[in-house]
Amino acid sequence: MMSQKRNLIALAIFLLIALGTITANLWLPLSPVAIDAEQRLLAPSAAHWFGTDDFGRDIFARVVVAARVSLAVGVIVAIIATVVGTLIGLISGYFRKTDFILMRIVDGFLAFPALLLALALVAALGGSITNIVIALTIAFFPVMSRVVRSAVLQIKNAQYIEAAKTTGTNNFVIIFRYVLPNVLSPIIVQSTFIFAKAILAEAALSFLGVGVNPSTPTWGNMLQESQIYITIAPWFSIFPGVAIVITVLSLNILGDGLRDAFDPHSIQKKKKKRRPKQTAPAA
Repeated sequence: MMSQKRNLIALAIFLLIALGTITANLWLPLSPVAIDAEQRLLAPSAAHWFGTDDFGRDIFARVVVAARVSLAVGVIVAIIATVVGTLIGLISGYFRKTDFILMRIVDGFLAFPALLLALALVAALGGSITNIVIALTIAFFPVMSRVVRSAVLQIKNAQYIEAAKTTGTNNFVIIFRYVLPNVLSPIIVQSTFIFAKAILAEAALSFLGVGVNPSTPTWGNMLQESQIYITIAPWFSIFPGVAIVITVLSLNILGDGLRDAFDPHSIQKKKKKRRPKQTAPAA
């Protein structure tokens, strides 16, 4: 019951963030790009809920609008990395002849830390949303490939797969009709974690100065701009950081909830842990 409430709260928070940033132009009272030098570095107040930055811009409005970039990058990376990783994992797990070649390529990508690989790619390609999506997709699809391959190896010798082979069904028909539907659970769970990691990685790239154009508000470049004012205007860095934490945490909680929902063994393990130990009656 507690886990269900936790998952619902996480889902509500994420939907609130997504809906808020999508409809920001309709309800935000202040512009996120309006500069007012006389209002610079003001503390949070009724007029400016999160205070103002070094140019007098409203931090609340910028935090809300900045979510668009992070969520857009996260969604696109999660979708592309899931599709690419799933295809590679399905082919590698089902066809043993291609497994060695594909997995060695995947291992080559996995040899580099994801953020370091994305940083090198963005530095080489240039800072833009398109290049960030390409870099993060290359950094995160290998993990999905490994997860899908492992799931395929567990079911490829199942009786219904062997029965389909004996009827002369094409291998790719078997893969997409029988294998893929039975490995969707780990794919969905892993895609939520990629979503969260992509948001965190985009913020890190923007913080390091290789993200999108600084004129576009993102949580990462807001943190980068605020670091020199952290002692005199801590709210400048606190609120973008809290936004990143809340968004990533809600996605991770949703991922854990989906994993529990799709994996009955994990639910049974949790029930066993919660079950009180029975003591023998005293003689």
